[in-house]
Amino acid sequence: MAGESVAAGRQARKRVPRSAHGNWAPAPDRPDPVDVLERQAASRVPELVPIRYGRMAASRFAFLRGAPAVMAADLAAVPSTGLTVQLCGDAHLCNFGLFASPERALLFDLNDFDETLPGPFEWDVKRLAASVAVAARQNDEPEASAWAAALASARAYRVAVRRLAGLGELDVWYERVDTADLLPQVREPKYRKRVEGALAKARGRTSLQALGKLTEPGPDGERRIVHDPPLLEPVAPQDVPRLQQILKDYRATLPEERAALLDRFELVDAARKVVGVGSVGTRCYIGLFLGRLTGEPLFLQVKEAERSVLEPYLPPSSHRHQGQRVVVGQRRLQAASDIFLGWATGPAGRDFYWRQLRDMKGSAVIDGMPRSLLEQYADLCGRALARGHTRSGDRVAIAAYLGAGDAFERAVADFALAYAEQTVADHTALTAAISDGRITARADV
Repeated sequence: MAGESVAAGRQARKRVPRSAHGNWAPAPDRPDPVDVLERQAASRVPELVPIRYGRMAASRFAFLRGAPAVMAADLAAVPSTGLTVQLCGDAHLCNFGLFASPERALLFDLNDFDETLPGPFEWDVKRLAASVAVAARQNDEPEASAWAAALASARAYRVAVRRLAGLGELDVWYERVDTADLLPQVREPKYRKRVEGALAKARGRTSLQALGKLTEPGPDGERRIVHDPPLLEPVAPQDVPRLQQILKDYRATLPEERAALLDRFELVDAARKVVGVGSVGTRCYIGLFLGRLTGEPLFLQVKEAERSVLEPYLPPSSHRHQGQRVVVGQRRLQAASDIFLGWATGPAGRDFYWRQLRDMKGSAVIDGMPRSLLEQYADLCGRALARGHTRSGDRVAIAAYLGAGDAFERAVADFALAYAEQTVADHTALTAAISDGRITARADV
């Protein structure tokens, strides 16, 4: 079996040489990136779409974050290895971060799965590397430094895949990046305190902390979600019965013991909340639950799941419910997943998935990140991505394709620099469309 996998990996090299991954030039018929974004906006909440454009226009990195649909079309336009894994679909730097495992260990892993779908492994690697290059250039790093940081992400991916290819199935499944192991890997003492602070901040981001930030006492003295339009708007009282039905449907997707845990909480308030960059305009809500015995707070996020931006170029998901697609993809990729992860169908037949809003979650601040720290962070993300891919794909075939040399990562770093320049052009196209009045953008509030 392993021999067949090695042969498959080497055969893939003949179809797509590793050096070929360095090629990037927009096709003559490449879709207008603004057209792509406008088509996405058609299904979104109209009054929120200008906020999305405003956030994406803020910087080149913000544009890349918000435009996975643009990059999906670009990746689909070049030959692929055909070595399939469960893709994150949007593996940029800010979609990795910290969160609590069910055992309350603080882990580092992928943390966004809205676009997840099975597909060629290199699509995720290229998006990660491109995001590294865009971040470095935005931080005024020279081209050589941006290339080196992008190289670090792809090299870490290759080295991790090859290591994991030699392990057994259970060892791969139980592999995780525990933050307890991170600090010793931070080489410069001056950055260690920065990392320690980020870990401490993540540990403090809980539902109890959110209670003080997102709520205030209501007329009856009970905590209610604050009103901060358009970013945070409580739902109308007449919508509460509908929410209760959606909650019932969601509960049915949880394992029995977790459904019983949910029953120990009561939904007391809900609100629509604007989140992220690319997600702005999708329907997203938060629910405030209180423990029936102790009043302990629990915030759950209810996020709309649309079809993956990868779907036009790959076989469709085996899950017709898009919320289920996201949940299953997350469970395949993450070392440990939220105990309240589930899905439900909402109004107008829209698909949603549920998860905790804050469960010791944290993310790195990319803007202004020093060169050496960015390179180390890119390395960490590459390792985490490899761990996720090897759980779902043929890791032996991918390892055989990647090989022991550096041809793959050097090519991916070349691609990342070229795509960073493409992102500059696409960001300019967006800002020009705003200036010309073709689309309306709203400054973040």
